[in-house]
Order: sequence, then C-alpha cells, then structure tokens
Amino acid sequence: MLAIFHKAFAHPPEELNSPASQNGTKKPKLPAETLNDFLSHHPQKTFSMSFGQAAVLAYVPQDNPFPPRQRLFCGFDGIYCLFSGSLNNLCTLNRQYGLTKGTNEAMFVIEAYRTLRDRGPYPADQVVKDLDGSFAFVIYDSTAGSVFAALGSDGGVKLYWGIAADGSVVICDDLEVIKEGCAKSFAPFPAGFMFHSDGGLMSFEHPMNKVRAMPRTDSEGFLCGANFKVDVYTRINSIPRRGSEANWTEWESHS
Repeated sequence: MLAIFHKAFAHPPEELNSPASQNGTKKPKLPAETLNDFLSHHPQKTFSMSFGQAAVLAYVPQDNPFPPRQRLFCGFDGIYCLFSGSLNNLCTLNRQYGLTKGTNEAMFVIEAYRTLRDRGPYPADQVVKDLDGSFAFVIYDSTAGSVFAALGSDGGVKLYWGIAADGSVVICDDLEVIKEGCAKSFAPFPAGFMFHSDGGLMSFEHPMNKVRAMPRTDSEGFLCGANFKVDVYTRINSIPRRGSEANWTEWESHS
C-alpha cells in the first residue's frame, strides 16, 4: 500500500523530518516520483487514485484468493481505506456494528471510522484496541480532509512513514519505496499506535501516556527520522471522557 498526503492535511511529528535529508547526496523525492516508483514495482497490477493535490492512494491487488496476508482497498461515502493483514474477530465486530457477514476488514474499518466521526460513542483508542489481529490501515476522508492510520501491536504487519521533498507525508508498506522517496526522513510506523491528522500520534494501548521520539541513525551514522515510544513515566494531564463527548476532540487533547 502507498498513501501520500499533502502537508496541509497531515501533521506528523516534526522529529520524523531529518535535516540529513537535505544535506546528504540522496534527496527526498516529490510525491509524483514516489508514486511512479511504486507503480514501476508492479506495472501490471497496481491501482491508484489521486485527489487533486491533497492525496494519492495506491495498492496492489492480490493474485492469490487466499493469501497469508490480505491487501484490501475500499471506498464509501467519500471515505477510502487501504488495509493490510486480517482481523481474527471480524465476525464479532461486524455483529457489533450491525454489518453483514460479507463485510471485509477494509469495509469494517470505514464503518468504525464513520461511527467515531459522526457519533463518537467510544474513545478512538478503545475502538482500535478492540481489533484483534495483525493489521495496518490508512483512511482518507476526502470530505473532511482527514487522515487516520493505525498499526497493530503484534508486529505481524510492517508499515513505514516519512516526509517527501515538498513536506507531504508518505505512508507505505514497501521499505525500498519509502527509502527512495524520503531519503533520511523516514522511520517504521510504531506498532500499537494510531495517527490522526488533527490529533497527532498516540498509543492506542497506552492512550494516557505521552509519546517520546527516539532519534534513529542509519548504518552511516546519520540521523534518520525517529522511533516513537510510549513514555511509561509521563502521563497526560487530562481526564478521559465517555459517551457522546468522547470523539476526535478528546484525541486532540492528548497530542
């Protein structure tokens, strides 16, 4: 999967952007160049969608009808989802949300996002924590101009993110594509975390703890983005809300 978002729509931690990207011999690429790199890796199969200057989504459909790790793409009511992996409790979640048995993981994630956005009955971290399985997903809400991404905590699916030459945010499961596109300004997306364009990065397993950026260095000793970890000794000074008040606004108070 590949998702690229203009810097006006997504605001990742500033530590992800490494000064070494501009000073080194290899420079970050523009979003169009990174998209072309991704397409060239799979020239016969890749599907992509562009949303003007705001966003680009791309994924590779699968040949195997029963793959060990699913790659899904779905769109509904202006909301688009890239999903990789699988949910062990999908049937239970579909019943909980009143969805049909044929609803796949990407379709479910869109419905869960819509519920959070429109009604906010639960905190976002609780909704993501209820997902049992190995997964990564990226949502783009074209109506609201919002980005929502998450990576499961078990490490079964890998995801990376970085900064393009124009400041756009790049999220991809192909390490080589993101290394070429973001130069030194990339890092693994942290397992057990979620990111929202307004609320920022937080752990869905430890939502009341602050997030600490740990500098990364590559094999040449240059700074290369940052790893993000839960600061187990520092808690956020806010009281979690429940019911209809527990929406995206609560998430923003954590960032």
